[in-house]
Amino acid sequence: MSKVRVLVGTRKGAFILSADGKREKWDVSGPHFAGWELYHLKGSPVDPNRIYASQSSGWFGQIVQHSNDGGKTWEAVGNKFVYDGVPGTHQWYDGTAHPWEFKRVWHLEPSLTDPDTVYAGVEDAALFLSKDGGQNWQELSGLRGHGSGPHWQPGAGGMCLHSIIQDPGNSERMFIAISAAGAFRTDDAGKTWQPINRGLNSPHIPDPTAEVGHCVHHLAMHSSRPNVLFMQKHWDVLRTDNAGDSWQEISGNLPSDFGFVIDVHAHEPETIYVVPIKSDSEHFTPDGKLRVYRSRTCGNEWEALTKGLPQADCYVNVLRDAMAVDSLDECGVYFGTTGGQVYASADAGDTWAAIVRDFPAVLSVEVQTLQ
Repeated sequence: MSKVRVLVGTRKGAFILSADGKREKWDVSGPHFAGWELYHLKGSPVDPNRIYASQSSGWFGQIVQHSNDGGKTWEAVGNKFVYDGVPGTHQWYDGTAHPWEFKRVWHLEPSLTDPDTVYAGVEDAALFLSKDGGQNWQELSGLRGHGSGPHWQPGAGGMCLHSIIQDPGNSERMFIAISAAGAFRTDDAGKTWQPINRGLNSPHIPDPTAEVGHCVHHLAMHSSRPNVLFMQKHWDVLRTDNAGDSWQEISGNLPSDFGFVIDVHAHEPETIYVVPIKSDSEHFTPDGKLRVYRSRTCGNEWEALTKGLPQADCYVNVLRDAMAVDSLDECGVYFGTTGGQVYASADAGDTWAAIVRDFPAVLSVEVQTLQ
């Protein structure tokens, strides 16, 4: 029987949750790196026992770890992230110039074909690549050197590159997103980049339809349709059908179009999930109800999924990397909250149950489907 492994990064360590294909009984391993912020953990799609983790501390800085045995043991690898070849500054909150400065790794994205190749999205926003399991890192400086870099500004959580999506049918193509700059695409393996923000409207910036400057919260894609991407923006849920050349809003009947997570069903490329949050100033669920919303029509209509989720006095947030899906026949959906709960659905969202309830605030959730 297939198994699943859920990788959870929290404010105070990492946890690994394991279950068989029924997803009813869970084993909990952790905390790994207790006391550290674990911004992201993700396993290689080629070798599921190779897992990468971003470990961060205000006192001790940033460490990248990798495991070769499914998270039982870990090894610290190279942590020299040096901005390469692009001098200058970006804009600070008040519009003044601010030097580029490495702070932390927000997202790790292993290659689709090689377990030793991994991308890192960092703050201040840049994209790095390692081809030796994380021992050495090189910036793909064409992104910051695109020309718009001096106009990027930090979102409330920092100026982070948080979404990295590889096109499974085209090794030269990749999509990334930055808060607060927008989404970008490369068609030549990271040498050059173009902003893909046409159709985005952000009333809180000086030019609401600017080429860059939008606070994109997350991107998602189904591997069978690499030209169709979904976006949760600071406000608005959107879809592109042409690899980002243009976007259309699909917020529809959602109770709020503010949120952080968005993901796609493993076997139904038109089925997507979001968790609406009340507003950018009130980072909690509308009406105190924790509701996942599902659309089976690429965002044209949305339905609330509530069975097993608290529907009163629940005021948590779900952060941008804190939702994932497995690839079992009956697709499983998982998400974590800032209240320390990790919820799982073994029936594509129809019903939910808490795997754990008392973790530290959850920063990221990824899942591996194991044979």
